[in-house]
Amino acid sequence: MPVHIGKEIKAELRRQERGVSWLAYKLHCDRTNVYDIFKREGIDTRLLERISIILNRNFFSLYCREDSIDVEDNSTDVS
Repeated sequence: MPVHIGKEIKAELRRQERGVSWLAYKLHCDRTNVYDIFKREGIDTRLLERISIILNRNFFSLYCREDSIDVEDNSTDVS
């Protein structure tokens, strides 16, 4: 199932009992930008890195799956 990063960020913010204004302050942006982030399925890696640091959670790990396909096992021999 694909990751909806905005929903994940919103859930983590709630889990930490922090508000939108707090995150906006930490990101040096307006509250409306934070609400926009919550709607996003994808996000710029630099912004995700900043949010990960602020919330002390590695959101990049959501994109790593233990059952992911090994690229070397599925390579095509071109020789």
